[in-house]
Amino acid sequence: MLETESLTKVYSGSKGKRALDQVSLKVPSEGIFSLIGMNGAGKTTLVRILATQLQPTSGRASIDGLDVMKDAGTLRDRIACVPQEARTAPFMTPKQTVLSYLLWRGLSYGEAGKKAEEALAQVGLAEQTNVLNRRLSGGTRRKVLVATVLSSDAEVIFLDEPTTGLDPISRRDLWNVLAGLAKDRFLILTTHYLEEAERLAGAIGVLHKGKLIGLGTLDELRSTVRYQYSLMLPTSEGVPPVRDGEVTAGSSGQTQILTNETEAYEISKSLLDRGMKFSMSRTSLDDIFFHMVHGEGEETSA
Repeated sequence: MLETESLTKVYSGSKGKRALDQVSLKVPSEGIFSLIGMNGAGKTTLVRILATQLQPTSGRASIDGLDVMKDAGTLRDRIACVPQEARTAPFMTPKQTVLSYLLWRGLSYGEAGKKAEEALAQVGLAEQTNVLNRRLSGGTRRKVLVATVLSSDAEVIFLDEPTTGLDPISRRDLWNVLAGLAKDRFLILTTHYLEEAERLAGAIGVLHKGKLIGLGTLDELRSTVRYQYSLMLPTSEGVPPVRDGEVTAGSSGQTQILTNETEAYEISKSLLDRGMKFSMSRTSLDDIFFHMVHGEGEETSA
């Protein structure tokens, strides 16, 4: 289990403002646990504490029974981390980057070289192993950093916004790699891409202004907001009356209706009878996040 209890962090010079405010959570240490939130929500602070890189002001945290403060040395042997601020050395190649990381972790040169090549191939860089990092794009350099932790035998891997800067195709390729890795390791992932958390995570934590305002599976989070269904119409004309829901118009002319299951069925039947085009789906994480941060979630966390 990953557990925190009343975890709080106040940075010096912040006039008492809490980067983390009494965060308590408990999730199984398996699969992918994703932390989402706006800039400044506390995601990176929480990851740095869990990865033994930062001391909390108060509270406690543990992974599989190992306290991140008292057992930091033991825990570091079991974890690997790609911090948000990590950068590749411009004078090294991807292979040298991963190889040096594995040598630092105690592997032999031969074993480190083999694992480095395998990890770089996993993230689609088999043809660029010997190109200087400074000649690679920002997104590709990010892949090199992800390859370093993939190459390790770490049981717990921290990835702080690992797909930032990647194009959509590369991002989805990396999702496949992470999903495969999560079958036998525990990944803690922060992301600004809500679709990423929706696709990959078994458990999702929602942070807002240092507080944990939501925790659970996608379905469990969906059950905490008022509307569980979304209907999309390609036009703002001919929208049927909505008794218990919200209607919003997009800049492209689309109209979204958020409502409950009963009314979603009634509206969809009305639209079908009138021959109007529409799509209906369960409420997305994007909609859930918006309502938790700007509506119900913010009220309950006050």
